[in-house]
Amino acid sequence: MATPRAKPLKQPLQQRSRQTVQAILEAAIQVFEVHGYAAGTTSRIAQRAGVSIGSLYQYFPNKDEILFALAQQHLAEGLGLSARLLETLRQANLSLEATLREIVSSMIALHKINPGLHRLLYEEALLPVGLRLTVKEAEVFLIQEVARCLSLRPDVSSTDSQLQAYFVVHTIEHFTHKLVIDQPSAQFQKAGEEEMVQMLLRYLRADN
Repeated sequence: MATPRAKPLKQPLQQRSRQTVQAILEAAIQVFEVHGYAAGTTSRIAQRAGVSIGSLYQYFPNKDEILFALAQQHLAEGLGLSARLLETLRQANLSLEATLREIVSSMIALHKINPGLHRLLYEEALLPVGLRLTVKEAEVFLIQEVARCLSLRPDVSSTDSQLQAYFVVHTIEHFTHKLVIDQPSAQFQKAGEEEMVQMLLRYLRADN
């Protein structure tokens, strides 16, 4: 895979340009889902996006750069959602069960948006190398923040909050991906979501 750029070649400063870039990114997800990454050519992406191949190359020199942009966008969305969910966990206005249900359902909703992209980045191990370190750093930060939030909640058992946070973060990350990528029936997915909430609740609550 070519060394990815942090930004497109041409910066989409105008609204029309931003719309073109977004159309290319959305088309790429669809093309990669149908044809796979190897056969998901820039020509197919441009055709699906309704732009000329020349227009595509103004912003992205190759499909590796498109994948990098998609991964960046996905990571930014995930970090933004995580920040909001951390605030929910920190405030403790809701019961522990309601808080966990909000966190789990929000993460599943995020991953439902583009399940094909998640499969591409994680199951096919195409997450660009340049972003893997960023993901790892974000994971470490998230675990630390979750640990701090858990340590402040009276409804969470007072054990090793860092260890608790490690398992909470990885449990949610793993099973939200599986429940979306494996595409089970709606009934199974709903039951699986509730099972994850109850599993985490039994693990964390102070009255165990």
